[in-house]
Formats: sequence, structure tokens, C-alpha cells
Amino acid sequence: MKLRGYFLILIVLLLGVFAFTFYESLQQEVSWKAIVVEALIIIVLVYLAFFYRKAVRPLQNISNGMDLLREQDFSSRLRKVGQYEADRVVDIFNKMMEQLKDERLKLREQNEFLDLLIHASPMGVVVMDYDNRIASLNPSAAKIIGILSEKAVKGRALAEIREQVLLDLSEIPMHETRTIGLYDGTIYKCSLDSFIDRGFPRPFYLIESLTDELRRAEKKAYEKVIRMISHEVNNTTAGITSTLDTVEKELEGISDTDDMRQVMQVCIERCFTMSRFITNFADVVKIPKAELSPVNLNDMIRAMIRFMEVLCINRNIRLSFHAHDERLPVQIDAALFEQVVLNIIKNSVESIGADGEIVITTSAYPSVLEIADNGKGINKQVEKKLFNPFFSTKPAGQGIGLLFIREVLSQHDCHYSLRTYPDGWTRFVIQFNKQ
Repeated sequence: MKLRGYFLILIVLLLGVFAFTFYESLQQEVSWKAIVVEALIIIVLVYLAFFYRKAVRPLQNISNGMDLLREQDFSSRLRKVGQYEADRVVDIFNKMMEQLKDERLKLREQNEFLDLLIHASPMGVVVMDYDNRIASLNPSAAKIIGILSEKAVKGRALAEIREQVLLDLSEIPMHETRTIGLYDGTIYKCSLDSFIDRGFPRPFYLIESLTDELRRAEKKAYEKVIRMISHEVNNTTAGITSTLDTVEKELEGISDTDDMRQVMQVCIERCFTMSRFITNFADVVKIPKAELSPVNLNDMIRAMIRFMEVLCINRNIRLSFHAHDERLPVQIDAALFEQVVLNIIKNSVESIGADGEIVITTSAYPSVLEIADNGKGINKQVEKKLFNPFFSTKPAGQGIGLLFIREVLSQHDCHYSLRTYPDGWTRFVIQFNKQ
């Protein structure tokens, strides 16, 4: 029972005593003792009323303040009651409410700023809950993972989602940083740490892309090397071929020089071969900047089918195209992108060798181009090295084709991957940005 209830019971008892005394005085001869008792009771009642106003009502006021705290209403204040001790409590309470309001506002502003910062950050942020399931992630993390929104992964464990980057994240120990590479040649620096939330640690992942910086650095390096080698080799071979050609012509009328002239011709051919070899490398650093324009992806593939069939027909390779029912407008450089598709088809043909199948598929939401073949597949040890500069699995390969594909797709800001799946099919998947 509240203090107010006890106080009311006391008043009722005193009123009862007063009523009983007054009734007895009416029944008997009035005595001065009864009058004194009644006067004292009246004085006590008046004093209790005064005491209620000065003590009990302020306590009720403070109780109302506790209700405000319980409801987290920090904008309301208590009114002073004109009683010194109670007003001191009211002042302290109001100051506390003001501080709580300021702290709450400051915390809300900091949280909003932090949310904006995380949302706009180019670094991927994945926050886990207490059960180590995904609680939230920012747009950069969604883009890295390859999903449209966090709804697709919220509430799920990393190992439940069949995305390579998340599988790699799940293997990182707490408070450690690792560098991971994906099938499209992208490289990320990933960290696992924790923060305290309501007294308990919650893990979070930071995913920082190193791809652009590393590719710019390596491109700058190999461009310089290729230009230098190209310059020296072409100048040298030009001088050698010119000299050999002159000597060969001088030996035309001399007997017993056929073998020597044949050797010179072989040397000239080798010089031309070396020059072409270096020119192929030089062409990689001369890829023009992509001039984007709207193109219907289905129409572009249909226009290329006849030419691609020529690459397949002599090897008894069946080529099929499954187009999405709707138009697929994408922003691309058609000339560069056609070269990318032809390079992929050529690699598929070489992987199959003979008697196989290549399937080209387009899909929407988002726009995706997939080229699949049932060739010999890609070794797991080399999957993540495929897009490294000049890396090749072919004995006489130069690694230029995939490097060209990587550079063009990077200019188009496409998400891509190349790997062999458990069903034995090797798929090159290109996902276009939302148009």
C-alpha cells in the first residue's frame, strides 16, 4: 500500500474517534474533558491536512516523476511544491532529467551520424548478433557479397550462405585480419573484431577492397616493363631483320649459299614472331577507354551467334543460346564487349577440345550473362589465379586473353566470376550493374 493510503486510514480513524466522542457528549452532560479531546482532534486533523500538503503531496509528485523515468519521457519536468526539502529533490530530479535528455539527444545524433557513415562507407561492414548470425550490413558489403539487400541474408549464419566471400569470412579467427582472393580476381582485406552491446560482445566484420589499388599498381608496373621491352625488342629485331635481308640479297648470286640463306630466312621469321609476340603484350596496355551506350544484350549475342558457331562446328561442339524473355538493356561498349564474349567462347572451345557443349544464357533482375561449357574444367588450385596478369594454364599461353577480359569488365564495373561447379560445368558469369 502507498503512503497516501496509510495517511487516509489515519484520518478515517481520527474522524471516527471524533465522531464517537461527539456522539457521547450529546448523550451525556458535556464535560470540559470531552471538549478538550474534540479540540485536540480538530487540531490534529488540521495539522494532518497541512502535513499532507507539505509532505505527502511532494512524495506523490516525485512518484509521478518516477513514472516519467519509467516511460523514458525526459522532456517533462516536476513543479515545485513550496516545501524546502521537497523542492531540493525536485531541483535535483529536473537537472537529472535535463542531463538525460541531453545525453539521449547526443547519443541519437552520434548513432545517426554513425549510421550515415557506415551507409556511405566504401568499406563493407557486416554486424553479427549474439548468436553469430547476420544482424545488418551496409550497401558496400551487399555489393561485395553480390546481393540486392540485407533481407536476403539477415538472420542467417555465414556458413549457410553459399557465397565465397562469406565462407572465407567465417574462417577468420577473432581479432585477426586476412587477405582473401575471389574467383573474379578481386582481393579483399577482411577483419573480425567485436564491440560491447548491452554488456555483451558482438562480432563484426570489416571488408576492404584492395583490388583497384593493386591492379593500378601492377598495371603501372607491367605497362612500363612492356613498353620498355617492346621498344628495345622492336628496334633490335628491326635492325636484325634489315641486316639479314640485305645479306641474303647479297648472297643470291653466290653459289653454295643456299643453306646459309635458308638459315637467315629462319632467323628473319623468328624475329617477326618475336615482334608479334611483344606486340600482343603491348596491345594489352593500349585498350581504349570504354564508350558506354545502351545496348540490348540479347540482340548483341544473337548477332554474334553465327560467327561463334564457326569456332565450334569443326570441333563438333554444340552452341546454344537461351535468351531471357524480356529486353535486357545494358550500358556497354559494344565493340569491346563483343571481343570479351569471343575470348570467353574461344577459351571454352579450347577447354572442350572436341565433342562438347557451350550454353549461353541471359537473365534479368539483375542483368546477367552466363557462358557455360562442359570441358575439362579448372583446377581448384588455379581458380583464384586466373585473372592475374599473364597467368595461363596453357603450355604456350601468354595469359593475355583473361587479362584483356579483366580490364574491359573492370571498365564496365561488372561483377564477374569464372570457376568449375560441382556439376562439372565451368561457368563464366558476368553481372551488370543495375541500369
